[in-house]
Amino acid sequence: MPTFASFDGLQLNYTVWEGDGAAQAARPVLLQHGFAADTNANWIATGVVAALRKAGLTVISLDARGHGRSEKPHDESRYTETTMARDVSALLDELALDEVSMVGYSMGAIIALAVTAADKRIRRLATGGVGSGIVDFGGVDLRVVKPADIASALLAEDPTTVPPSGVPFRLLADAVGGDRQALAAVALASREGVVDLSAIGVPTLVLAGDQDVLAAEPERLAAAIAGARLVRIPGDHMTAVMAPAFSEALVSFLSAPHPR
Repeated sequence: MPTFASFDGLQLNYTVWEGDGAAQAARPVLLQHGFAADTNANWIATGVVAALRKAGLTVISLDARGHGRSEKPHDESRYTETTMARDVSALLDELALDEVSMVGYSMGAIIALAVTAADKRIRRLATGGVGSGIVDFGGVDLRVVKPADIASALLAEDPTTVPPSGVPFRLLADAVGGDRQALAAVALASREGVVDLSAIGVPTLVLAGDQDVLAAEPERLAAAIAGARLVRIPGDHMTAVMAPAFSEALVSFLSAPHPR
């Protein structure tokens, strides 16, 4: 699996699956996974990559810094939203891509929104696992879980002392063999304010699990992005991305003809 040096020299891992000739009219699709997950957990194991490849699309997936096979510094300053968004733009530079569609889930959705607002090469956007927390807090819904609780859960020596809201993140980090200290640094990194959703003018699909508390009120997120469309998917934050309806909605949206 190839790596490249991002804008600050950090080595990041990515994967490319080439599409077939039947889908050449469609843009490549760039996937950005959620917090504590990686390409395999968020996109391969859930069937998303397989569904997109079956549709003939070229698929690219980036392991975010601190995750997967990418480098994992333990310094919180290396993980701001701007930094992680710039990693996506740096990958587009590396691959010499002029335009892509982008899909982000949870943390990856926050990154995708930030990239789309700043980088005109993102021409179509799909988000999953986020809702009104984006509108109200610019990221994770602080009414549901606080970054400090996530970090405490990741760093706790005794798993029985983990804050309840942080348990799913600790379990996921351990399941994928994540670097919990690096992930705690990601959780505690300084937040730089609300994403300028008014700067997003590309076709946008908002996907949200109907039982996902971290994607509450997704209609408010869709309403804040001009022309965005909302599709509700069965499941909660961990299971909605596995639902066949999630991949089906993505394939339909990403395969649609686009104006040049």
